Amino acid sequence: QGINAEYGTKKGKQVINELLFLPSGFLKLAVLLFIFDTILNYFIIQYVPYTEIDWKAYMQEVAGVIESGIYDYGKLEGDTGPLVYPAGFVYIFGALYHSTDQGANIRRAQYIFMALYLIMLLIVFAIYSKFKKLPNWPLILLVVSKRIHSIFVLRLFNDCIAMLFLYLAILLFIHNKWSLGCFSYSVAVSIKMNILLFAPGLLLLLLLRFGVVGTIPKLTICAAIQLVLAVPFLIGHWWNYLWRSFDFGRKFFYIWTVNWKFVPENIFLSNSFALGLLILHLSLLLIFLIFKWSR
Repeated sequence: QGINAEYGTKKGKQVINELLFLPSGFLKLAVLLFIFDTILNYFIIQYVPYTEIDWKAYMQEVAGVIESGIYDYGKLEGDTGPLVYPAGFVYIFGALYHSTDQGANIRRAQYIFMALYLIMLLIVFAIYSKFKKLPNWPLILLVVSKRIHSIFVLRLFNDCIAMLFLYLAILLFIHNKWSLGCFSYSVAVSIKMNILLFAPGLLLLLLLRFGVVGTIPKLTICAAIQLVLAVPFLIGHWWNYLWRSFDFGRKFFYIWTVNWKFVPENIFLSNSFALGLLILHLSLLLIFLIFKWSR
């Protein structure tokens, strides 16, 4: 019995070591985590109260297009204010509007977002699998985040779908599918403007991979997707669309910030604070471009 116990302990350590550190254990750990996260999401939906923040407003905004035939962004709004997301948002959440009984079936919407989360999780697993020098254990961190589960199945934010398309674009870039990757990236931008924060990095990668001339067709794909999706909203009301969906001067409510909660509200809402963050962001990009990315 002692020998068997010692053998079992040794075998258990080998299994754990393989799962956490060895390439041969990557797929096994990914499958276990996927099953775990599927069950976890189910219990979260069933037993943790849903939090209404933006879903109702999303449905009101797309209802203006679907029910009233309004394509003027200056007239589309919900309880939280005007529609401020690009055209891709309208199409995707319009589909969700129809599939959730005009947004009234919250539980169905939660399960749709659960499916989207699990798809995104598989995409991120696939991205991680390409980095052979990394151990496997960081995969565990992907499924234990309280915030990511909350954003997906308890709040139904549009960030979820935008990031799904962004991660898909990254996976396509890794597989040298640059045109499809640019297509997916542009779809992500069409859902929420903040995906533009990844644009400098993408532009640099395109320039390094294809040069200036070769980059132009890829940027054309990105621009074409934006144009095609926005056509119904651009006709007759082009300025309202551009002003609302790509408003770089828009301010956010202090109550919803997480990262900047330590900053007093009057500073957070000031123009000087926003300008300072922009300058800092651009400066860091320049520093990395000169000393890191261009090497």
